[in-house]
Amino acid sequence: MRLTRRYRFSAAHRLDTPALSPEENRRLYGKCNNPHGHGHDYVLDVTLEGSPDASGQIASRETLDALVANRVLARLDHKNLNVEVPQLAGTVPTTENVALAVRRMLEPDWPLSARLERIRISETDRNIFELETNL
Repeated sequence: MRLTRRYRFSAAHRLDTPALSPEENRRLYGKCNNPHGHGHDYVLDVTLEGSPDASGQIASRETLDALVANRVLARLDHKNLNVEVPQLAGTVPTTENVALAVRRMLEPDWPLSARLERIRISETDRNIFELETNL
């Protein structure tokens, strides 16, 4: 059985690869290469998989919400992903890399018996990224 909880955060970023010329970056990333950056209202879905316990639940929603709030939202919400998020240092803050960073934020000392199955981030209505985890 799976449980998915939805969270929202807003953040800014600029997509720019230092190894490329300014023209190549503009061609590759388009308007996302704006020198002043741009922002998104992201939607984060965290999916757990497990069996219901004696309470009939696979995980405590309160525990999951607190975990995501403390480990993820506090680090990403209203931040500049290029400069304010150590978990993204040295990477281009694409939503693919944000999903990988979210996994790294959640994995240490995972406190729930249900396993973390998937992270899904919607950057826009048309750009949605899913990452299956091994935890």
